[in-house]
Amino acid sequence: MLKGLCRVACLLLLLLPAAEPMAAASASRPNVVLIAVDDLEAGALPNFPNITQHLVREGASFDRFFVTNSWCCPSRASILRSQYVHSHGVLTNTAPEGGFDRFHGQSLERSTIGTWMRQAGYRTALMGKFLNHYPGQSADEAYVPPGWDEWAVPVRNLYEEYGYRLNENGTLTDYGWAEDDYLSDVLARKSRDFIIGSKEPFFLYLAPVAPHNPANPALRHADAFPLAMAPRTPSFNQADVSLEPLWLRSLPVLGQPEIDAIDERHRARLRAMLGVDDLVGTVVETLRETGRLDDTYIIFTSDNGFHLGTHRLTQGKTTPFEEAIRIPLVVRGPGVTPGSTIAQLGVTVDLAVTVAELGGATPPAFAEGRSLVPLLRGRPPARWRTNVLVEFTRPANRASSRQTPVPAYQALRTDRYTYVRYDTGERQLYDLQADPYQLRNLAAEADPALLADLDERLAGMVACSGASCREADMRE
Repeated sequence: MLKGLCRVACLLLLLLPAAEPMAAASASRPNVVLIAVDDLEAGALPNFPNITQHLVREGASFDRFFVTNSWCCPSRASILRSQYVHSHGVLTNTAPEGGFDRFHGQSLERSTIGTWMRQAGYRTALMGKFLNHYPGQSADEAYVPPGWDEWAVPVRNLYEEYGYRLNENGTLTDYGWAEDDYLSDVLARKSRDFIIGSKEPFFLYLAPVAPHNPANPALRHADAFPLAMAPRTPSFNQADVSLEPLWLRSLPVLGQPEIDAIDERHRARLRAMLGVDDLVGTVVETLRETGRLDDTYIIFTSDNGFHLGTHRLTQGKTTPFEEAIRIPLVVRGPGVTPGSTIAQLGVTVDLAVTVAELGGATPPAFAEGRSLVPLLRGRPPARWRTNVLVEFTRPANRASSRQTPVPAYQALRTDRYTYVRYDTGERQLYDLQADPYQLRNLAAEADPALLADLDERLAGMVACSGASCREADMRE
């Protein structure tokens, strides 16, 4: 009797429709939202209520997270491909050695975090800034790179946040100066539509342009932060630069007019970031409404930091100082301890391979970063990186070159030291334990054995490629 029932049951099973293992597997995979703002320094997040409430309090904050280059386009290329600058070759913001034209000319967009996640079965979107000077001279305004199911990227007037042209999946749309044309708000609406319309797991890369100059706020935020001043850290308007390289010694002490302008720029940047804060609120609320919040990782970071009077710099980046190379990174999602802090050294090359691991994608052999997933889940490896590489190349383009006084350099950031080697032959060395604000350059008086060790470690990082970077970054 039992054997007969089993035969009937087996026949019934055979008649049922075939199962869909891929669909079942993808349903259990998390969604990932990566938000990368433009020029936001570390330490600024407490000013923004949605970011603080929904990300910082509900996620893990990285205490020491760094860029591979403190300039937009090289840094964003590293985010997209998990490569140091000497490997991807996008050296500056502008052609011929940088910008979108360099990225496109080398066909680098054929393999990015977008293509990896799409191949893994994710629905993908990139909204906001792609790369500097996109679409450049090598593509038309309707060009959409491979790997992205949804594309909403400005092609004109990127930084104004009003009066821009947006490439929307190959269709060009002009936005004006009405309140609802504000770019961060447009990205918020598009993000909401994308999340609601996604039936499969999704990867959403959001890249709002705030607080990049000119830092235009939404009309509703125009009067916010009326009394805010740029932080007066010990490095603000640095008094003694006698031991520093020539480029820094050449900067004058800031006068009151310059300091007033710095404070006004700081207020404008905070106001512009309130639009991003609202965008974060929209993303979180949409995830909650659709029942996806508990199954989504939200990663918030920047492409580089920013100087606001520190080391006599009225504004800008491209330096090897902490204000330019250290950026915020906050992650919330399944398995992440709310309100926690992660002390291990992280780098922007880690972002793409982290997203890939979360989504079950396989990064290519050229990827040079480390997945942050073990750190996020409270299971750090026995050994972790001890060296961070930062590289800067001066642009050949004269207009771009005038934006920065800094010579080309290679820098090593370790747990304790920042060591910089300029093309001019000058060097900087800071002991961050004794001098966290980098006020005393020790290069001329340091132990030669220490300098030789740092030189060797830096040379190893500069020469690394692919998997060998994960060996060089642990060299002690």
